Parts: sequence; structure tokens; C-alpha cells
Amino acid sequence: MADFFGYEIKRKKEATKAKSFVAPSDEEGTLDISGGAGFFSQYINIDKAAKNDWDLIKKYRVTAEAPECDQAIDDIVNEAITANETDVSVKLNLDNTKLSTAIKKKLIEEFNEILRLLDWKNNGHNIFRRWYIDGRVFYHKMIEDTSPRKGITEIRYIDPKFIKKVRVVEKGKGRDGVSKEGVDLVKKVQEFYIYNEAGVYPAFQGIPGNLKGGVNSQGIQISPDAITYCTSGIFNPTTKQVYGHLHKAIKPTNQLRMMEDSLVIYRISRAPERRIFYIDVGNLPKPKAEAYLKDIMNRYRNKVVYDASSGEIKDDRNQMSMLEDFWLPRREGGRGTEITTLGGGQNLGEIEDINYFREKLYRSLNIPSSRLISDTGFNMGRSAEITRDEIKFSKFIQKTRKRFCGLFQDVLKTQLILKGIITPEDWDKVREFIIYDFNDDNHFYELKDAELLKERVDQLNVITEYIGTYFSVEWVRKNVLKQTDEDVAQIDKQIKSEKADGTIATDAGTDLGGPEGGFGEPVGQFGQDPADFEDEDEDENDSGSNFT
Repeated sequence: MADFFGYEIKRKKEATKAKSFVAPSDEEGTLDISGGAGFFSQYINIDKAAKNDWDLIKKYRVTAEAPECDQAIDDIVNEAITANETDVSVKLNLDNTKLSTAIKKKLIEEFNEILRLLDWKNNGHNIFRRWYIDGRVFYHKMIEDTSPRKGITEIRYIDPKFIKKVRVVEKGKGRDGVSKEGVDLVKKVQEFYIYNEAGVYPAFQGIPGNLKGGVNSQGIQISPDAITYCTSGIFNPTTKQVYGHLHKAIKPTNQLRMMEDSLVIYRISRAPERRIFYIDVGNLPKPKAEAYLKDIMNRYRNKVVYDASSGEIKDDRNQMSMLEDFWLPRREGGRGTEITTLGGGQNLGEIEDINYFREKLYRSLNIPSSRLISDTGFNMGRSAEITRDEIKFSKFIQKTRKRFCGLFQDVLKTQLILKGIITPEDWDKVREFIIYDFNDDNHFYELKDAELLKERVDQLNVITEYIGTYFSVEWVRKNVLKQTDEDVAQIDKQIKSEKADGTIATDAGTDLGGPEGGFGEPVGQFGQDPADFEDEDEDENDSGSNFT
């Protein structure tokens, strides 16, 4: 690796991997550079108004300033980040990890330290809002060069217009000098960031093939381990750009603005009633006719008034615009001078088109249209009473949270490795089992789970007397209680442990004869001793059927 600015997390030497002719998949909007030529790859951008990521971000920020869009964003942010003065909006959940209690405690402590470095309690909403609008967020993870074991000392925000992720892909021939089908194979992939305070995109005209220098005319090259980069996850493979969640709202927002402006202009120009003056100019030539018309106009505009404040008589000119009156010449042969009235506009109170585009804007942002109605009450009833739009909105919030957690995931990884709590190899094994629990105001899932559990218990009560005859215990647990094999093993282990330490009574769950709890072992095919049927009289039933 080149001598980049920042630090590098040392990893064990990886084993030789399988060869490939394509670089690893990347959906973070990274610019790829050929290792030999040293120039950025080019593409045709069909969106002429957004040539790069910074142009997109500017459009997103302008769109977010619209009042309706700002209100919709607030709904999303407030739903995703829910906190009060005494509670934290996000917590670390390690229940699914196979770590020791001591390690889990350290992970929770380090995560709380990360929240403190981000000032999450006071700035959490702003961080999520900034990520949601821009579609990406960059942070610089700062450490002490002399004491990296202390971990991250500061996390500093970086404006997206100053930084860009770059990837150098080096290709070459296979072991025999020529790869199969004559295609070059990927030998090495190197990632880093380019930072330039003058704006990073003007520097993307090409970068030297020799990447040994840490600072050059294009900016500073930064090690990827020193930067936290989290995107919206919306990637366009055609333009190689990462889109933000507001990308779909750009057009509806512009349409809504245009309709509002046109409505205002129409109402101003058509609301008042205006007079139309038809002035008879006879056979006068055109220049004299125009002069005569202007003279008539000035007679109506000039007024001699008395100024009570100064005691003077003055000529008050009341300049009237063409929006008020119309002056039209009329030639000889027509009717004489005439004054008529032009009526004002009709149906000026109709705003259905405005409401349509406002609803379209909310739909583009996945906001339930019911939230447009201010007098709609808040429903805390059964889950069946919750609208489908609210369910979709809740799932959308969960999806955005999961993507945003990439910020926590990367910072936590760096913190744990720097402090020696975990190795990079161990992190790869446990990262998928780390869960970030957010507080939730939308109680749909809580209500749904409670109702499902109630229905399952009711079904269990109905079929209890048939267990051991028509149903087995294992079948009931899997098909009625919907318990997986892991759930069954974990629950049995917990019951045994709780009986051992006296948390629950030792005879709990043995009403049906089970020696260790549960429903007991069935006897015979139908729960009865088969010997009871051996001496049955075959003539008792004419059909000859019996239970043997």
C-alpha cells in the first residue's frame, strides 16, 4: 500500500484467492482507475444537470428546502430516530453473538463511547437527516499517532463535496502469461480517498499512475481505514452514482412549485374586474391615433387634489397598470367610444391540482398520504386497524435504519481493533450477528407480535386435550407455537436452568404427566394402552373395524 495519509489497520496475510477477470462488486459510487493508465473511467451521463455526485447533492439540498419536502423529511427523521431526554435512541444488542459476557460488556462500553464522540444524544437527528438528504456521509476517525491503542479520540464530519472514494484496479495475465480466452485477470484492488478543499471533482481529470505520493496537486490521498463512509444504498450501475432518497422527489417538488407559482400569477392577474375603453379615433393616421389615445388615458390618470398636510394643490398622477384597464382604439365605421367591464376569473378556489402534486411528493418519499390530513387521529388499537400505508412506511423506516447502521458498524470495528478487543478476522465472524436496536414510536410490530402470541396460546389451549392422541408435542411446538429447532433447544435449556435455581417451580409444566415438564410421553397410538383393545369383541361392529 502506498504511503497515504492516516493509519492502516494491520491484517494477517491473506491466502491466495481464486483469480477473476472482474473487480469485486462495489456499490458505493467509487471511481475506478486503471492501474496502468492512471485515468478515471468515463461514462455517458444522461442526466445533464447532474454530472457528478456534488451536483446531485446540491439538487437534493435545494429540494429539501421546499416546505412540503422539509415536512416529509421531518416525519421520516422523527420516526427513525426516537429519543427522549432520559433515554438513548439506539442501543447495542449482542444476544445473537457467541461472545463471552466480558467481551459483550466491553463492546457495549465502546459503542457508548462512539455515541459520545458523535454527540449522538444532542446531534443524532441532524446526523441522520444529513445522511438522508445527501445520500452519503463521511467522517474522519482521528487517533493519536503515538498511542493508537487508546482508540478513536475524535470523529469529525467531512463535507461530501471535498472527498471522493477511489479504487485502483490492476489487471494482468495469468500464471502462464495469457489468461483463458485472452482476458486479463484482476491482480490487485487498492482503495483510498481523495480530499481537496477546492472541490474534489475538478481534480478528476486524471491522476498520476505513480501513487506513491501522499499529497499532490489534486489533493491528499487518505487511507480507507481513517474514513467512515456510509451511503443510502441506492446505486445506479449505468451512471456509477449513488442516489439519495430524495432523488425521486426532485421532479414532484419542482412540479409542485411550478403549479403554486402559476396559481398565484393567475389569481393576481384574473381576480379583479377591469374596464375596457374602446376609443373612437375616426380616420386619424396611426401616429395621431396613438397620441390621441394617450391623451385620453392621461386625462383619466391626472387628478388635481388638495393636500391637507401642506395646504397645497398638486397634480396627483395615478399610474394604472395594464392589469387594471385596457385602452383599445376603434376606427370609423364601428361603434363610438364605449366602456365595458372584463369579469374576474372563476373557480379561483380550486386547488385540486396542487393537492395532487403534494400527494405525489409524499408518495415519492414513502410517506403515508393519511399524514397529509392534519385532523387524523393517532390509532393505538389492534394491529388490524393500522392502514397498509403505515405498514409500508414502518418497513421503509426499518430498511433505512439498517442501511444507516453501516456508520456505527464501521466506527465500532475500528475502535475494537485499535484497542485490541477483537481481531479483524474475529470481527468478520461476529459482525453479521450484531444488532442495533432503535427506539420506536410506531408500535405496529409490538401489537402484531402480541396478537400473534395470544392467538397461538388460544389455539394451544384448544388442542391441549388432543396432545398425545392426535398431535405430538413436537408438532405442536413447530406448527402451533411456530418454534424453530433453535428456539426449542434454547427454551428447554432455560426451563431446566430456571428450575435448577428455583426461579420457577420444579413441577411446572407437568400437569400432563411429563417428568421434566411439557406434555409428557404419549402411550399407544391414541394415548391409551394398546392392551385395552386386544380383547375387543370383533362382532361388536358389523363392519368388522376396530382399533387394532
